[in-house]
Amino acid sequence: MKILHVDDEADIREIAEMALSLDPTFEVASAKSGAAALESISDDAPDVILLDVMMPEMDGPSLLKILRARQETADIPIIFMTAAVQHQTVDNLKSIGAIGVIGKPFDPISLADEIKALLP
Repeated sequence: MKILHVDDEADIREIAEMALSLDPTFEVASAKSGAAALESISDDAPDVILLDVMMPEMDGPSLLKILRARQETADIPIIFMTAAVQHQTVDNLKSIGAIGVIGKPFDPISLADEIKALLP
């Protein structure tokens, strides 16, 4: 399963990539911005996207709206990662099309299992 992790913080991307690479069912790619994610997706669409909410230039919800508007990416499952895991925020992210939310800081040991639990 190809997973694209989009986060502007290099250390978060590195930890998530290392954690997810330990699971043999995941093939992990990373992008440092919404624009980089769009470029990566146009080359090779992932099966799931793990997306940071707060990023400069294009935040996660804005990227999600772009992805949902494109026929070729409309059905890719999106999971947000954020420190803002209040009920209202989670409900809002789900209402715009996310399948779930994983809180930051995340547990690298359980990250793969959390993603799998959210997938349909």
